[in-house]
Amino acid sequence: MNTYATVVLAAGKGTRMRSKLPKVLHPLAGMPLLGHVLKAVEGIRFDSSLASFASPISTHRPVVVLGHEAAQIEAAFGERCLYAIQQEQLGTGHAVLAAQSAIDALAPLPQTVLVCYGDTPLIRSEILSQVLHEHLTRRATLTFLTAHTDPPSDYGRVVRDSSGRVREIVEVKRASAEQLRIREVNSGVYCFERAWLWPILQNLPRNASGEYYLTDLVAIAAAQERTIATVSGTLDETIGVNNRVQLAEAEQLLRLRTLERHMYAGVTIVDPATTYIDDEVQIGADTVIFPGTMLTGKTTIGADCRLGPGTTIYQSVVADRCVVRNSIVEESVLEEDVSMGPFSHCRTGAHLARGVHMGNFGEVKNSYIGAETDMHHFSYLGDASVGERVNVGAGTVTANFDGTHKHRTTIGAGASLGVDTVLIAPVTIGARAYTGSGSVVNRDVPEDALVVGVPARLLRMLNTREEQDKDEKEHME
Repeated sequence: MNTYATVVLAAGKGTRMRSKLPKVLHPLAGMPLLGHVLKAVEGIRFDSSLASFASPISTHRPVVVLGHEAAQIEAAFGERCLYAIQQEQLGTGHAVLAAQSAIDALAPLPQTVLVCYGDTPLIRSEILSQVLHEHLTRRATLTFLTAHTDPPSDYGRVVRDSSGRVREIVEVKRASAEQLRIREVNSGVYCFERAWLWPILQNLPRNASGEYYLTDLVAIAAAQERTIATVSGTLDETIGVNNRVQLAEAEQLLRLRTLERHMYAGVTIVDPATTYIDDEVQIGADTVIFPGTMLTGKTTIGADCRLGPGTTIYQSVVADRCVVRNSIVEESVLEEDVSMGPFSHCRTGAHLARGVHMGNFGEVKNSYIGAETDMHHFSYLGDASVGERVNVGAGTVTANFDGTHKHRTTIGAGASLGVDTVLIAPVTIGARAYTGSGSVVNRDVPEDALVVGVPARLLRMLNTREEQDKDEKEHME
């Protein structure tokens, strides 16, 4: 079995971020920097390029090497990773060596160690898979990712001999003028043969800066006539984030990649320049997203929806054929064929069932709204359970807070609430009951009853459909 383990280097202080927050926890497109790297690492196992091997490829949880604010990072990612601590930051070679105990304790023992950086959020599973595939296919001692760029560049230059064999990686500060003209650069993703790696790192000399660099292993492997393989990728995949300017640049690149992925999958995005979609958002085919829309968090959007303009949806589920215009949906559920807006707001815990219509300037919080209910403009339903086919007149509100506690309101199926009805919780409105316009309801209303006034009192029972229609016309218009 071909077994590998991944080491992610995340021990740096991130001083240039000028922040109390560890660098790898800074958010990017709805996810911490390190989260993007871990997602790419975890996606390797599903990549089809590894299916060609006769023996299966297996992996372990990635080992993340921490230093600065280690406890905070461990708390953020928990058991998703294994952890190693680099007590002193003495370079990349020293950081990988800090992971030796964690790697050697794995069962089965990995033959290969894949190394990448925790501050490179644009890295993709596909390119990591290519590096691993090349390493295993070539039976290499060392494999690394390169890219081509136009000088000048701050990346280390890949020096090859006349036969094209890699001889070393030369850092910019010690490169000659001729070497600085080399366009092939090191991109910072490596695969190593584990049995070769540890002894070399343990005996690696410090470089001129007093640190131990992984790049120096290339020259050692070349001098030993070991097999060195390379994979060519694009430079933007391994862009490191060291300050907030680079964070913003990476955000733009990642968001564009995300938008393109959705558009190729059948989503219409009218104006990509003003549309923001987090990396974990899922969207069904034939949904149209209009300008000024933000889809954030772990949001799921169904097919054939119309979202925007000017709409924000956070950490929510929106089913097929929904229309959300100039509105906000946060931590809520919209079932099929819901329409809302403009200028409506679903707050945390809102659940709008199939076919609900929510008019402009409506607000729902911690409430279930039954199927095919019409909630007209300027209405507020908080801490409420609403049955099917309820008519919520304009200006209706639930007064759910008594100054100390919040109470629930229950509205039965088929009820009809007149314009400007105030429901003082806790209160229950029975099925098919009616309230007159301007009613203040502070006690339970039985089924099929008509109540009016301040406070609302029983006017009469509605025993026939004709009486309901008549009273609806009198009290609801």
